[in-house]
Amino acid sequence: MTIFTLHQISPWSFFLFLCLLFPTSEPSTPKPIFLPLQTMKIPSMNLPKPTSKLLFRYNYSLVVPLKVGTPPQEISMVVDTGSELSYLECLPSESNLTIFNPNASSSYYALPCDSDTCKNKSRDLPSPTICDSNKLCHFAQSYADGSTCEGNVATDTVSLGGLTVPNLVFGCATSSYSSTKDDGRTTAGIMGMNRGSLSFISQMGFRRFSYCISDRSSSGVLVIGDSDPVFVRALNYTPLVDISLPLPYFDRVAYSVQLIGIRVAGKVLPLPKSVFVPDHTGAGQTMVDSGTQFTLLLGPVYTALKNEYLQQTKGLLKVYEDSSYVFQGAFDLCYRSEDGAIPSLPPVVLMFRGAEMVVSGERLLYRVPALAGVSCFTFGNSDLVPVEAYIIGHHHQQNMWVEYDLERSRLGFGPARCDLAGQRLAQGLRV
Repeated sequence: MTIFTLHQISPWSFFLFLCLLFPTSEPSTPKPIFLPLQTMKIPSMNLPKPTSKLLFRYNYSLVVPLKVGTPPQEISMVVDTGSELSYLECLPSESNLTIFNPNASSSYYALPCDSDTCKNKSRDLPSPTICDSNKLCHFAQSYADGSTCEGNVATDTVSLGGLTVPNLVFGCATSSYSSTKDDGRTTAGIMGMNRGSLSFISQMGFRRFSYCISDRSSSGVLVIGDSDPVFVRALNYTPLVDISLPLPYFDRVAYSVQLIGIRVAGKVLPLPKSVFVPDHTGAGQTMVDSGTQFTLLLGPVYTALKNEYLQQTKGLLKVYEDSSYVFQGAFDLCYRSEDGAIPSLPPVVLMFRGAEMVVSGERLLYRVPALAGVSCFTFGNSDLVPVEAYIIGHHHQQNMWVEYDLERSRLGFGPARCDLAGQRLAQGLRV
């Protein structure tokens, strides 16, 4: 047997020898979390008649279950990629929602005004946090549908999919107003999932998440972490748009992509590329938002799409005779079908850099619950809301695998059977 002394071994060989003896461990990648994603109907509040002009509000939201506090309280939250700070309805509250009781949680902690979170990490919130009379960090938020909430910024333990996260920051809302408030609503708050430092996904440390929204009563799936769905073909990716300078109407932590055109059954709308580009104020960005139900387009683009769709559906659909009717305050192209049947319609294709989103079939029209036989075009005029942006809502993301890749700053999507994904999750099979 040959014996080597250390002075006979080259420095490089000795380094390799040490690496074999003491291998360095790769940083562990968190295991992905799989959650059922339910498309839940939110009953509309009673509004005075006539309803020709309704407040802009959402009829359906994407809801996931999780647990908050010690001992854990079961909560359902709306997944919202357009918001940063998550919030829960907390006691005391004027609402009749399923709520979180912070007094029953031993791990709940209301953050003081001088905390680092309150002073430094809330800078991307639409409204800055303030100090209340008890020297606690106070937040106030409002949403496009007219809903508002306010309360204290706090931390508590959150559990979901087998993972427990201590000290997760959220808003504990003690006062709120919802344009869809109703005794039948069972969600307790919003799960903010945008790119801000206080969003749910940022605090959990994951750099990728995906969802698949079912168009049926069965659940879809939300995946927090890396995923490689077995039933989805290769995704098409479009880069996220970043603007370093702060602009008054540009949301820097939103999932912004660049819309470059719209096609209706093979015909590209004759619009200049400049109408899709944010202006010097930041108005006109395109955001992908799971918290908004339908898609909103700026006035000139919406008008061009509406006129082209009227032209291409002439003879296929009968326009609703009440020309003053505006569904949810933003959707003014509606049709009447006496038997409720919807014929084969020309698809609408949203064209992005490197990718396209095809909207076809039932996703093009939405049946108005209060008017028998009336369906409205699911693209609306954002000028009527008003919102200074293009917003791609979750209705047009149905039966698509949508991936938010923060590591590579891109968004991917491709066609999928989301009801099957939900069934596989329920059966414990790989999604």
